[in-house]
Amino acid sequence: MCSHQPPCPTVDSPDHHSAVIVSAHPEQGWSLLCNGTIVFDDTGELLPDGRVVRPHRMSGTLVAAA
Repeated sequence: MCSHQPPCPTVDSPDHHSAVIVSAHPEQGWSLLCNGTIVFDDTGELLPDGRVVRPHRMSGTLVAAA
């Protein structure tokens, strides 16, 4: 799908979520990536073939730096 260089990672690549954003909708909480993946603000993903990647937020307590 990419027309730019270097091309974005494919949907099957482990780093597929690092593709270029082609359409951002922050008011709705999602963005469309160049490789066809839709990423959501909660870190969930919808892949072009309909597969769902559940949110993968880190759990635990955040500690502020001093």
